[in-house]
Amino acid sequence: SHLCERLLNEGHDILCVDNYFTGSKANIAHLLDHPRFEVMRHDVTFPLYVEVDEIYNLACPASPIHYQFDPVQTTKTSVHGAINQLGLAKRVRAKIFLASTSEVYGDPTEHPQTESYRGNVNPIGPRACYDEGKRAAETLYFDYWRQHKLRIKVARIFNTYGPRMHPNDGRVVSNFIIQALQNEPITLYGDGSQTRSFCYQSDLIEGWIRLMNTGDEVTGPVNIGNPSEMTVRELAEAILRLTNSKSEIIFKPLPQDDPTRRRPDITLAKKLLDWEPKVDLEDGLKETIAYFRKKIAD
Repeated sequence: SHLCERLLNEGHDILCVDNYFTGSKANIAHLLDHPRFEVMRHDVTFPLYVEVDEIYNLACPASPIHYQFDPVQTTKTSVHGAINQLGLAKRVRAKIFLASTSEVYGDPTEHPQTESYRGNVNPIGPRACYDEGKRAAETLYFDYWRQHKLRIKVARIFNTYGPRMHPNDGRVVSNFIIQALQNEPITLYGDGSQTRSFCYQSDLIEGWIRLMNTGDEVTGPVNIGNPSEMTVRELAEAILRLTNSKSEIIFKPLPQDDPTRRRPDITLAKKLLDWEPKVDLEDGLKETIAYFRKKIAD
């Protein structure tokens, strides 16, 4: 929804395609009357026949609670979805963008993660439907680029947050904020020492658009994320402070294959896109907290 807004503001005509598995129609309700915006309920695991110049393929549930709900469908969304979107791009000669993920690096043995790192992924674990699905999607994009000279752009996205997140998506930012606002115990997995790097949605979208606007010789993959690393416990403490919450922190066992460290090396994004995140974590968290506070009140 944030990407649709940004592209509309730049004068584009937008066809937004969603099956609403994790998306919410409320997030685009304010765009429905816009003369250059239309929306179609459609699942990317089925072919789509439309006329477009550019495709942003963001389709796939991205939080463990959602992608593990129906792991077969998750893999289909990444793999069949990529085949269908690439087929569409080939038919209409469109430029196509893939929202890939830092999860292609798995539980990394290299830190921070560069685009040349090939990852440490468990192909038969409970997260594999997402991790390996996205890895296969990247394979397909590069094969279409080599075989059909398709114009591709691949971004590897690191943890992102901001308003309009799903309140029950199981991600740390939304989890912690909802728990803190309701003064419920904040759940940390493991001892809370695992690290993440959080990028605000507007910074992420700026990176995507800059990548999409590069010359055809730039394919990616390019890491798009915030290199400012913090522990999950530090995030919980920041949210407690910003919400004035009375919540206590409780600890639960770490899920299988959960990455212990996550931080992007964004040297390539700086060089190719002249991009780096601008929004301070505290400012981004304040915006996100205000959104969830209103959502709970409504």
